[in-house]
Amino acid sequence: MRLVGVTLALASFVAGESLKRLDTSLTILTNNDLQGESSPNADKAVILTDARPYQDVSEVCSKLGERLWGPGQGQCKRNTAAVPFAESLKYDGIVDASSKFWVSGSDSKAVDVAGRFSKANPSKSRFLGLCTNTAPFSTQSSQDTDDKWQISLDVNNQTLTGFTYPSLFQGSGEAASALSYGSQCIQGGTGSEDCLFLNVWTPYLPNPNAKPKKKTLRPVGVWIHGGAFTGGTANDATFDGANIVSRGDMVLVAINYRLLAFGFLALKDGKTNGNYGLADQITALDWIRAHIHNFGGDKDRITVFGQSAGAASVRALIASPKAAGKFSGAIMLSGLGGINYGTTYSEYYTIDEQVTVAATPILTATNCTDAPSQADCLRAVPASTLSKLSSARYLVVDGTYLTTATLPLTGPRLPLNLMMGITHDDGAPFISFPPTTTPPINQSTYLASQGFAVPPASLFPVPATTGNATLDLYTASARLATDGIFRCAAQATAAGLLSPHGGRLDSIYYYEFDRSYQTKGWPGTDVCEPRPAPGHPYGDPSSGAAPYLKCHSGELYYVFGNLWRQGLPLRDEEGDLGFSRVVLDGFAAFVRRGDPNLERGWMRARGFDQVGGEGVGRWEPSRKGKPTMRVLDWPKPKQSGFRELEQCEGLGLGLDYFVEEIGELA
Repeated sequence: MRLVGVTLALASFVAGESLKRLDTSLTILTNNDLQGESSPNADKAVILTDARPYQDVSEVCSKLGERLWGPGQGQCKRNTAAVPFAESLKYDGIVDASSKFWVSGSDSKAVDVAGRFSKANPSKSRFLGLCTNTAPFSTQSSQDTDDKWQISLDVNNQTLTGFTYPSLFQGSGEAASALSYGSQCIQGGTGSEDCLFLNVWTPYLPNPNAKPKKKTLRPVGVWIHGGAFTGGTANDATFDGANIVSRGDMVLVAINYRLLAFGFLALKDGKTNGNYGLADQITALDWIRAHIHNFGGDKDRITVFGQSAGAASVRALIASPKAAGKFSGAIMLSGLGGINYGTTYSEYYTIDEQVTVAATPILTATNCTDAPSQADCLRAVPASTLSKLSSARYLVVDGTYLTTATLPLTGPRLPLNLMMGITHDDGAPFISFPPTTTPPINQSTYLASQGFAVPPASLFPVPATTGNATLDLYTASARLATDGIFRCAAQATAAGLLSPHGGRLDSIYYYEFDRSYQTKGWPGTDVCEPRPAPGHPYGDPSSGAAPYLKCHSGELYYVFGNLWRQGLPLRDEEGDLGFSRVVLDGFAAFVRRGDPNLERGWMRARGFDQVGGEGVGRWEPSRKGKPTMRVLDWPKPKQSGFRELEQCEGLGLGLDYFVEEIGELA
């Protein structure tokens, strides 16, 4: 699998100075408050090197285009200097009270973690080095990829190819540029079949000439993009990893996987059994486990996480015997299930069912139905043509990658930590806005047009609250879509996994987002945006303002901390910025230790108590027979019970739904 977009915290690297020749590890230390270059802390960044004699450390800094860090003259006159990030380095066990750092100057001074200067022998003493870090912040519209910011890293390049199940093979030693993203997988006539790339962001590169110490390796988050298994890419700037890596002290890997027929088509030929996209994800995990130590990552602390179809992928990975033991944590953001559109993302087709729904229309359209080899016939069809045909987006029970019709919720214990949840109005974008008529269309007619059976009127009544009958109808129907496609199935999954009757987990961190910031361009409806108000020209998302729908994908900017990087306005500066810190910190904490609650010592060592890390209360997990969830909102998250239980029961999607479906609860 070829690497692309490899990033060292906030600076790209691959074509410049060789890390092997530098003979050191490198750690980017940044006081990242998610405000980028506009932050008052923007210049407080350094690069930590291994302990070396003075001249060696100075040369490393120079080859990086930097210089040894040094305190201001006023501090030097007082014979004391505040070492940047000393508390953080002590907390992580990288330094202790006896550790010293070389600092700039001609008088061979070193400084200890308490800021005291002392003379040292520049050729015999071996101290850590702190280099300056003048690399500019990158944004979606501006990235400086000049040679002076680059470092080359030798990793076993491997590539996945072909219209079949993936396999790893040895790279030939060629240089590969990581200054731009590789192709996205083909979708809708664009992209490429040569698309199996992954992107890596890391705050730490271990010395390639020495075996990395286990305690220095960072936990790894493996991001799986959404897009209905028909679109999407790991290159999407919405989940650029620089901020979550820098602030969260973790490694992030975002992976591509094949889509549409290229990733999920199954035929009744005994060989073309589908699930290629899922196989790509598992093979990516194999690559990561084999090589992530080169990027400072710990293969034994991998958390897979994804949103929408990415969450469905995570669910399938938990169910897959081929992925067993390859990750220790999982996060499912807005996983689909339940009724209508969501069903097949959690309940898998047989190959026969998938052939009827997806393969047969494709074979008919390509005149491949009666071909001696349907697979060979389809391979001869131009990829751009095949990508525009009937959608093959279904996971199937193929007997190898998936062996059960859904994720078994009872049975052997799962060896992983789990976090999962939805946005408050996740299903709203999955229904169209009612036509504006006078009188307005009635609820039964409208729901039927959206493919929903009409539930009892008492469960989803149309409120008369806005003075806009069409909007009120849409809001009530969005509630139904959210419950039916997202909420009920997610809550039932959590309850089933925590069942006292053989549930497979003891605890789950469950959540709902009651605040959102909708992604640019999707779904393109203003009901998912807060209304402008005096003092809030971009909308007022506060709890006391006019309500708005918290729609699908509205949590992503917060999770990755990328509002500033995307050039988006802060609607209420303290709220959007503070909430983004709280959300990112919690998700990164879960990747680090399987628990979204930040350790107080860790927060204080990084100064997070000044930027939204404290005062948010404790996130309590759901436990066996005791469901509870975290309501993620600003200014303070809170604990609550599971929601819409009566509605879920009325839809036939109560808390025991998935357990009953597979008949495993005694």
